[in-house]
Amino acid sequence: MHVILGCDHAGLELCAFLEKQLRSGHSLEVFKPAPKERVDYPDYATLVVQALLEKPSALGVLVCGSGIGMSIMANRFKGIRAALCTNAYMAKMARLHNDANVLCLGQNVVGFGVALSAIEAFLQTEFEGGRHAIRLDKIEGLKC
Repeated sequence: MHVILGCDHAGLELCAFLEKQLRSGHSLEVFKPAPKERVDYPDYATLVVQALLEKPSALGVLVCGSGIGMSIMANRFKGIRAALCTNAYMAKMARLHNDANVLCLGQNVVGFGVALSAIEAFLQTEFEGGRHAIRLDKIEGLKC
């Protein structure tokens, strides 16, 4: 699986941990600031989303302090379904029922082990389709 990972300064430690874990077993593209560089989360969310839109078979992961800002910014793009998840069950359901293509995590909200289990669930789960596809069509029809 090709994974596009990005973070702002508030998610740098979790992002570095996840990058190390994902390098074995996945092709990985990473967008992150230099250590101690203060940046704005919309810029990094945009970098990840733009890369993801060029590789629709990939999945994205965004990390900031709470995960909220990243999820709000990512969801502004047509074709992006970003889900802010705090555990593996939410990440699994985001893929299974919502065909989420971006997982958002908050470094100040989840522990590193929980974040890793959420990513594993996200990457291992396929979209169920069926009645869920009808719902997604309605959502996508609303996006500008």
